[in-house]
Amino acid sequence: MKPLSYTQISLYQSCPLCYKLQYIDGLEQKEKGYFSFGTTMHACAEYFFKVKVPPPPSLDELLKFYEQNWLSEGYESAEEEANYKAYGREMLAKFWEIHSSDFRMPIAVEWMFNVDIEGVKLRGFIDRVDKLDSGGLSIVDYKTDKELFTKDDLEKNLQLTLYQLAVEQSWYLQVERLTLYHFRSNTPCSCQPRGEAQLEEARSLVLAVAGGIDEERFPAIESERCPCDFAEHCPYYRQKLVPEPEETDILGGMAVAEAIERYVSLQSEIKELQLQFDEIRQMIIDFCQAEGLNRVYGREYAITYKIVERAGFGEDEVRALLEPEGLWERVLGFDQSRLRQLAADEAVAKDIRHKLEALRKVISTHPQLWVRRLIEEE
Repeated sequence: MKPLSYTQISLYQSCPLCYKLQYIDGLEQKEKGYFSFGTTMHACAEYFFKVKVPPPPSLDELLKFYEQNWLSEGYESAEEEANYKAYGREMLAKFWEIHSSDFRMPIAVEWMFNVDIEGVKLRGFIDRVDKLDSGGLSIVDYKTDKELFTKDDLEKNLQLTLYQLAVEQSWYLQVERLTLYHFRSNTPCSCQPRGEAQLEEARSLVLAVAGGIDEERFPAIESERCPCDFAEHCPYYRQKLVPEPEETDILGGMAVAEAIERYVSLQSEIKELQLQFDEIRQMIIDFCQAEGLNRVYGREYAITYKIVERAGFGEDEVRALLEPEGLWERVLGFDQSRLRQLAADEAVAKDIRHKLEALRKVISTHPQLWVRRLIEEE
């Protein structure tokens, strides 16, 4: 199969069908302004750091590059694009101020990796890899998200985990820091590297996703990304977007929209009736209990009231009996149905079965009502 990237793995996790539509069927996503903005800002960061020797580009050079490489696709209006463009200039000015004063050349910028995980190829591009004073490596990934990253975001970020895996497997050098760089606030949010258990979990995930793709498992899964750009192909949204045929027999001649509204209306009525039913039922039970009655009569019907007992076994006593006999494993999980089977099993010693039966006791009770029509009784 073709190599997998973090983006593909993440999309398959979110919705396998969306992955199929985009990466196998070749459907194209719609252009979005925030995608274009993120791509532009990433290109500017690459331009700033990807120099052969210090110093880095001047602020004027950086802003000139920004103007020349600005992507206009996907913005909903000229006003929205202008706002983003002005905001991007402010971000870059602050970015330049922070990083030009103590500029250090990274050991890699937009580094492409291609590693093998038990026969599955994993590839991608890492925004930046720095060498720390300790000799270890620091992985930096730029993000233009609106919100600053939390500790939980950092520790669970799959992209950083896969990047660490790729770097350590490719260079045999230790990664000592992982960073998501919040571009909007020019804030590096860092955490410690992943341990071997988390790296192994990521490897297993890559293999699981590859297995799902290879076996053509592409179910639709709803998530916070719904509806996506391919909603007309999705079983959750297709009926809403595709016009209903003028004539259809699938609902006995009833239009889908009409059937849905009728269903919801009836469901509401059932809930209301159920509330009334439960209230009257409890009133009858309370009356029978207060008056010491087992049957109450109406004009056409009578209702018989009884307390139904559910017999079963107490765990502590049963375990004390069965464990010395080597029988406890047969009812692990304390399954009541298995206990009943054991008590009736003639292969079990008779005295044990009798003792087990003697341990049966009432473990719950609940009131029960039976309706009888009076004319039948007569």
